Order: sequence, then structure tokens, then C-alpha cells
Amino acid sequence: MVGVLALAGCASRTEPQVQYVRVEVPVQVPCRAPEVAVPVWAAAGLRKADNLEVKVRALLAERRQRIGYERQLKAAVSACR
Repeated sequence: MVGVLALAGCASRTEPQVQYVRVEVPVQVPCRAPEVAVPVWAAAGLRKADNLEVKVRALLAERRQRIGYERQLKAAVSACR
């Protein structure tokens, strides 16, 4: 009697249902940002003999160059995010 009940239990069993679950996982991808060229700095060509006005103008120009260069670098980095 027990064997018949065991077989009856197996016969009424249904097939398991297959469910697909979407799992989102971050995947690293290489950054393809354009390469930022280092400019020729305005103060690189200064000499000791240059007067103060020439030196100050070159340093102010280099400051503007550096600000622009940093903006380009930040844009390249933000393109990879």
C-alpha cells in the first residue's frame, strides 16, 4: 500500500517551470576618450635676462593655458563615466 501511494505521488508531479531573471551587472569597458595634447607652455621660453613685464605676461598667458588644459582633461575624464 505504501509503494502504491509513493508511485501515485510521483505521477501527479508537475514539471518545474523555467523562469528567466534579468540581472544587471556593471561591466568595465575601456575608455575611448581622445588624448589631450600637452601645450607648449608660454613661460617655457623665458630667460633670466627678460624684463619683468615680459615675464609677467608669459606667466599670465601660461595660467590661461593651464586652465584650458585642465578643462580638456576634465572633459576627457567625464567622457569615460
